[in-house]
Amino acid sequence: MEKKRPRTSAKAIIIENGKLFVLKKKAANDIYYVLPGGGQRHGENLIETLKRECLEETGAEVEVGDLVCLREYIGAHHEFSDVHSHLHQNDLMFSCKILNDYTTVEPTEEDEGQIGMEWLPLESLEQYNLYPKILRSYLKIYNPGEGKTYLGDIN
Repeated sequence: MEKKRPRTSAKAIIIENGKLFVLKKKAANDIYYVLPGGGQRHGENLIETLKRECLEETGAEVEVGDLVCLREYIGAHHEFSDVHSHLHQNDLMFSCKILNDYTTVEPTEEDEGQIGMEWLPLESLEQYNLYPKILRSYLKIYNPGEGKTYLGDIN
């Protein structure tokens, strides 16, 4: 039997005017938020992955900047282990800037459960069901070029 390998994903941290750009999603009766981005395809570098994923999910063309942090998610170690026990994913989160008026473009491949996009105020992120949870505090103190890049196995 072939062993599953960890999945590599690129995520966009887009901050403008003190707000974080996120995907709004729904599962069962829960509303939650995640960063735009997704899985890397074979032969695609992470920058290409992030540009493609942002365009597909939001209609936004992005300029990809520096790597902000790396989040490792081993589903069996966290509160969703009953449904995520098979997941092992490495999310590389990059600082990004939106280049176009994405509000005039329709997403072409929304994520499962995606019901919209929102700008969440950084000063009140703890009030939102944002994943990974550490972003609620991390982005308040984040200064480009400073701090930890590898966040470890977290949710």
